[in-house]
Amino acid sequence: MTETLKSYMWVGIGSAFGGIARFWVSDIVAERVGQRFPWGTIVINISGSLVIGILYALTLPEGRLNTSRIFVTQLLMVGVCGGYTTFSSFSLQTLTLARDGQWLWAGGNVLISVAACLIAVWLGFLLGQILNG
Repeated sequence: MTETLKSYMWVGIGSAFGGIARFWVSDIVAERVGQRFPWGTIVINISGSLVIGILYALTLPEGRLNTSRIFVTQLLMVGVCGGYTTFSSFSLQTLTLARDGQWLWAGGNVLISVAACLIAVWLGFLLGQILNG
């Protein structure tokens, strides 16, 4: 099996587990606090960001999992965390920019992502309404 195929396999397996975890956690939160406000999504985004931060620190050259970096990155960070929430990837990328002292880029990433995604979801909704006839 080629390395690329193995990578896709690990990401796919991780994504499946992440998606299942997202569904499960969201359901638990909805049962406990209701669905009036998107608490489930907030809990998922925060917990996913926490987990990806831990994994990132553990896979740094001085980290405990540095020798398994590719496996941990593909299965857990990209796969599980990505299937659980893409907000964790956004958060990690923003942190990396900030740690590298690229504050303008980090702030731009936050502003552009939030504004552009809100506009995109609004436009998508409008397009969906048009397609509904």
